[in-house]
Amino acid sequence: MTIRCVVASPIGDLVLIGDGQSLARLLTPQQVGPSVTELDRDDSAFGPARGQLAEYFDGRRTRFELRLATAGTAFQRQVWNLLLEIPYGSTTTYAELADRMGRAPSAARAVGSANARNPVSIIVPCHRVVGSDGSLTGYAGGLATKRWLLTHEGGSLATSG
Repeated sequence: MTIRCVVASPIGDLVLIGDGQSLARLLTPQQVGPSVTELDRDDSAFGPARGQLAEYFDGRRTRFELRLATAGTAFQRQVWNLLLEIPYGSTTTYAELADRMGRAPSAARAVGSANARNPVSIIVPCHRVVGSDGSLTGYAGGLATKRWLLTHEGGSLATSG
């Protein structure tokens, strides 16, 4: 059974979706639509995720250790795994991720597309990817949220990795 859990955060209410144990999606306020609110709600679910998100927003956690049940293509999963390697407080670019995958710089758009389909933002830190010129580009949760997350992590908004 798929359920939702609403978690208060400094960036607004986050919605966790999954079976109550494994997390399939994390939505920021800007991503919540009518279909999400139709799911059964259990705010006591996802105990580890709720706790680790609280620690993250309190500045006590830099990496998540959660059971995820995300769905994606092999390429998307490869990109999402690379996102997990971006250190807390650092940023990288879409082109740098493509290079780490052994792909040409022209693959940066495909990397960006996979990044945009990350179903568990914050947990898999897609907010740490910026444009080649260091600019904040594309974030499903909105650029203000992306800026807040990067500032929260104490990192420079310029690339460092």
